[in-house]
Amino acid sequence: QVQLVESGGGLVEAGGSLRVSCTASGRTVTIRAMSWFRQAAGKEREFVSGIYWSSGRTYYADSVKGRFIISRDDAKNTVYLQMNGLKPEDTAVYYCAAGASWSMSIYPSHEYGYWGQGTQVTVSS
Repeated sequence: QVQLVESGGGLVEAGGSLRVSCTASGRTVTIRAMSWFRQAAGKEREFVSGIYWSSGRTYYADSVKGRFIISRDDAKNTVYLQMNGLKPEDTAVYYCAAGASWSMSIYPSHEYGYWGQGTQVTVSS
């Protein structure tokens, strides 16, 4: 089992920056990829950004490309999402997810077996 704990959400004005973190514990050696998803009120959960743990290859949704940066700290089993140029439409609960399948695709939420509790990010206009 893997446990995920997010931190770093909050309230920020449009154009500002926030960094959210996700620390994994438990059987972290099984993790193949970690990603961030978000869910705005009344909308479906959507992929934001992901990283394959071994290769470090990163992926981004078109809506955040060029503004968000995902990174990892292997020693701390932590993945970060640096969010710059925030817009009101980025307001959502942000969830960290981890997947352990060798052949997993990074985009679909059903590929992930472990989820954090979520952290609220609110961007005011």
